[in-house]
Amino acid sequence: MHLDNLEEAVDLILNSKHTTGYTGAGVSVESGIPPFRGKDGLWNKYDPGILDLDYFYSNPLDSWQVIKEIFYEFFGSAKPNKAHYALAELEKLDLVKAVITQNIDNLHQEAGSKTVYEFHGNSRTLICQKCNKKYEVSEQLIETLPPRCEKCDTVLKPDFIFFGEMIPEYAYKKSIEETKKADVFLIIGSTGEVVPASMIPSMARENGVKIIEVNPNTSLFTYSVTDVFLQGNAIEVMLELTEAIKSKI
Repeated sequence: MHLDNLEEAVDLILNSKHTTGYTGAGVSVESGIPPFRGKDGLWNKYDPGILDLDYFYSNPLDSWQVIKEIFYEFFGSAKPNKAHYALAELEKLDLVKAVITQNIDNLHQEAGSKTVYEFHGNSRTLICQKCNKKYEVSEQLIETLPPRCEKCDTVLKPDFIFFGEMIPEYAYKKSIEETKKADVFLIIGSTGEVVPASMIPSMARENGVKIIEVNPNTSLFTYSVTDVFLQGNAIEVMLELTEAIKSKI
């Protein structure tokens, strides 16, 4: 972990009127949730086609069998880690105003973050594509596959975006607003490879926002938008950063 410029990051956040968190898979990896891409990514084991919207509608049972295995059996027991809690603590201290996340695991909310914009949706709810009724996921609900809406008997879909689906309008709108409100963006565990999510920090930078990046290795953000690079894993860096900030308050 190389935190030679930790003080610079601390000063940016303490002098900021509006800091926005922006998180990717690197935060949740330390809760046991693997990323989708990369060497140990899920798409090396599973066919990403199961999350293609057309395939889901045509083959709901096949799609749901894999979805259940990945998102509700494999991911289901994941708990927030110290990086999630550190970000939530910064919000309680009124130093972080909102979190934009690419993650669909609900762990920021479980850690106590209140203002979270889920760019890719949330796996903890299912939605009926016909009547828009939403359901909290439960073992009973997904015991028989594919799960169906009790109101109209339509197959339920996890409330996160599939390939071929638009970004949720509310999350997109709020994320754009953050690029205009913020004076600091705190990127944690995002490599900048997923479009259009990766455009948000770029838009923020164009608006004059200072960018702090926390990642174990350099990313697509590092040499394009980042002002302060804190190299290390999310838990280690966020604990160091939070403690350093609290020592100056």
